[in-house]
Amino acid sequence: MNNNGNIVRPVLVVFALLSALTGLIYPMAVTGAAKAVFPSQAAGSLIVLDGTTVGSRLIGQNFSDPKHFWGRPSATAPQPYNATASGGSNQGPLNPALTDAVKARVEALRAADPGNTAPVPVDLVTASASGLDPDISPAAAQYQAARVARVRGVPIEQVNALIASNTQAPLFGLLGESRVNVLSLNIALDKVK
Repeated sequence: MNNNGNIVRPVLVVFALLSALTGLIYPMAVTGAAKAVFPSQAAGSLIVLDGTTVGSRLIGQNFSDPKHFWGRPSATAPQPYNATASGGSNQGPLNPALTDAVKARVEALRAADPGNTAPVPVDLVTASASGLDPDISPAAAQYQAARVARVRGVPIEQVNALIASNTQAPLFGLLGESRVNVLSLNIALDKVK
């Protein structure tokens, strides 16, 4: 009995110390460092307008009004851009369900802008791996520019200037592709008188 007590006590002490270190001290240190070095990102990259949080730069939103730019389709269900249900559709290129969904999305885009005969950019008809992508390609933004300008009654040049000013270059000019954050672009668009 005494021998077991000699073994159990050090095990419990080490367990308690490691739990405190890895479960409390380390996470608090990393969180503190993140808040100090990257305050916006550590807080969720939230966008606040007039004291109200309107969204995050990291999670897409469901815009369906023709006066706004639309983002990538969301693969989350039953609610689009639901971060608690993040995940891709897992539909491969030969899956008939994906083919049908893409056809329906192309038809919806054509119906929203019947005069637009340009090829539909792929990111407007396919969901991202997370189903939450907040960005579209500059080509996807340009595809929608004429519709947005027409519905809002603003010059296309002004809409194109907003697209250009909201286009982010690849990281270090090398990593990734140019992209446009849909929420940021729509906020800039809503500020146009």
